[in-house]
Amino acid sequence: MTAAAPRRLFGITAAAEMVTWALLILAMALKYTGVTEALMPVGGGVHGFVFLCYVVVVVAVWIDSRWSAGRGLVALGSAVIPFMTVPFERAMGRRGEPADRWRVLDEPGRDSAADRLLRAVLARPVVSVLIALVVVAVVFVALLMAGPPTEWGN
Repeated sequence: MTAAAPRRLFGITAAAEMVTWALLILAMALKYTGVTEALMPVGGGVHGFVFLCYVVVVVAVWIDSRWSAGRGLVALGSAVIPFMTVPFERAMGRRGEPADRWRVLDEPGRDSAADRLLRAVLARPVVSVLIALVVVAVVFVALLMAGPPTEWGN
């Protein structure tokens, strides 16, 4: 099995992040209009999990595309603003970024420690995805146990 192309993977996670924003906003609208709170755990949970997956993909694409710190931070920040991940992904697509192939697989030898780590991850995509999902799940559960962000530190 080969790793998904960076452009495709980035596009899928950007779209998923946008869709889960819609689900979360719908759940919030239903909660705060007094209709029902039933969708909040689902909307919040799904959105939180997809957000963490998007962060993992952005970091991989950031390394591979050799984005500047500013561009990488904007990519991460686009997930905080509702529905911004897809416009950001499309803007990058117009610039030809991310590439259709993983650069780190095509340019061995000219790399940093982050490139070598990403190359190792891409060399074993099934194992790497499983490990990433476990890490995301652990972070997700820790955040669930911490409660809503508005209650952190109280």
